Amino acid sequence: MEIVNSENLYYPDRKFAEDANVTGYSPEMDYQMFWEKEAGKLHWFKKWNEGRPLSGDAPFFKWFENGKINASFNCIDRHLDGWKRNKAALIFEGEPGDRQVMTYHDLYREVTRFSNVLKKMGIKKGDVVTIYLPMIPEAVIAMLACSRIGAPHSVVFGGFSSNALADRINDSNSKLVVTVDGYWRRGKVIPAKTNVDKAVDSCECVENLLVVKRTGHHIFMEQDRDHWYHELMDWASIGCEPEPMNAEDILFLLYTSGTTGKPKGIVHSTGGYLTGTATTHRNVFDIKDTDVYWCTADIGWITGHSYIVYGPLLNGSTILIYEGSPDYPEKDRFWEIIESYGVTVLYTAPTAIRLFMKWGKEYVEKHDISSLRLLGTVGEPINPDVWRWYHETVGHGRCPIVDTWWQTETGSIMISPLPGVTPTKPGSATIPLPGIIADIVDENGVSVSKGGHGYLVVKNPWPSMLRGIHGDMERYVDVYWSEFDNMYFTGDGAVRDEHGYFWITGRVDDVINIAGHRIGSAEVESAVIGSEMVVEAAAVDISDDIKGQALTIFAVLKESVEASSEVEQILMESVMSDIGKFAKPEKIYFIRDLPKTRSGKIMRRVLRDIAEGREPGDLSTLVDRAAVDELLREQQLVKTAG
Repeated sequence: MEIVNSENLYYPDRKFAEDANVTGYSPEMDYQMFWEKEAGKLHWFKKWNEGRPLSGDAPFFKWFENGKINASFNCIDRHLDGWKRNKAALIFEGEPGDRQVMTYHDLYREVTRFSNVLKKMGIKKGDVVTIYLPMIPEAVIAMLACSRIGAPHSVVFGGFSSNALADRINDSNSKLVVTVDGYWRRGKVIPAKTNVDKAVDSCECVENLLVVKRTGHHIFMEQDRDHWYHELMDWASIGCEPEPMNAEDILFLLYTSGTTGKPKGIVHSTGGYLTGTATTHRNVFDIKDTDVYWCTADIGWITGHSYIVYGPLLNGSTILIYEGSPDYPEKDRFWEIIESYGVTVLYTAPTAIRLFMKWGKEYVEKHDISSLRLLGTVGEPINPDVWRWYHETVGHGRCPIVDTWWQTETGSIMISPLPGVTPTKPGSATIPLPGIIADIVDENGVSVSKGGHGYLVVKNPWPSMLRGIHGDMERYVDVYWSEFDNMYFTGDGAVRDEHGYFWITGRVDDVINIAGHRIGSAEVESAVIGSEMVVEAAAVDISDDIKGQALTIFAVLKESVEASSEVEQILMESVMSDIGKFAKPEKIYFIRDLPKTRSGKIMRRVLRDIAEGREPGDLSTLVDRAAVDELLREQQLVKTAG
């Protein structure tokens, strides 16, 4: 990773800094007092226990214990008494060009009606509802309706396969699934309902399936189980009292990949999560009442939860959601949308920016995007050259860039510049936000000095932190709290530069980040071995100019199976079938044996070097070096291993 020096500091514009929501802060401030003050900006039906807002012992912390609050009320109802009642809450642009604008009062009507639909379907406080929807308004409505009645939602990314969806439905024991007949992608209909039908065939817990009509193409509807969303909404009444939730009640589950084959159902609370997302959205994006805010993520990921739905609506913002692809019908679709709606804040992924760079700045320059005043990045570290292109070509050298680091598990942004305060460096997430005590430590848990490389940890509890893994608290402790004493282990590596700035270097565990989507290597390997042609497999990430990282698999075939392009295609399809098309491997290598140490650990470093065409270096600890030499010769990546 390129780490730029002090001459490359970008200082906040003076006028921007004068008008910023945050004009300065002290890193030494008491983090509990900070978060208590921020929580007070939300509407509570009942205040939390007197005294400190934090209770419980590590790692089972509790924030704002016994306080009563409701997410849907805070996102909608509290904005209805003033002028925001008729402010645009949600702007929707479909891929075919259809448009819809919903005010906060419109959103109230739709959310309360769907809350009553859910109640009619027998959903009660504590029941998990699975939402498998594309980027359409009904996805936001469904999430807020669930939170209104106290039913935790589990939103599953629409790109996941039927097998992956079934795993998540069964793990959460969902009684009801909300889906869609289909949606548009590059001019074609994606038949989402067909995928759901395959999934629920193996989900005995599912009692009802609610289907939004989006494309209108013919689909199968099972009698008594499947119901049209619009038909149920036709008779539903407006108005539904919000359920007062304890601050520590579950707001949602969100599944993320782990280092075992089973996805982790991350549990987030209500009061703490709302506090973290509202605060960071307001401060990091310097949100004003006049902003049109566009986060280009999918609602199925944590970025969509925190910075499309909850954070922006808690702050009374106008959000934009877009259904389709950035290159349909042309490669200027994003810039056309920004010009059309006067978008002022854009939050997107380095993967997307690299695509825009590849396509060329002429697509950007076709449109007037001077409305933009702030840019953000999320999902993975951004290369300094990509950062500069974003700053100059999209931001015209005047828009501050907030390069944000956070995770599904953290719930909200942890490390980021504050746009009116923090000098930025291309490629660095800079420093932890107020209320966060993050550090970079060595293998003994000791802070590294400036210039040092180590493990990224968080040393204090924070309100939006995960409260556990659904049904597996032992795994929660083992994954996040056992590596270092009293520190949350992020699983990421980082470097601290001469200014104390943080440079995130990526995962140090067996999770692969492809275009911002985290995939557990064990999940991929299970899919390959499940083909019954493979004895053993190892999945690794390699560098990719567009995605940042790409998936590569090394497979040991059974003796009865001969390596061929046909076998490679079958295995690729197996991965896509089990996980989703977004997880398609770039390449599958066939190898006689995986490189292992004498203790049986797969040396993924060696496989990564081979896939990227590098000589793999020291192989002295391998049990069987000959297998690696054979692969090197076959692929002609290097002459020999030594």
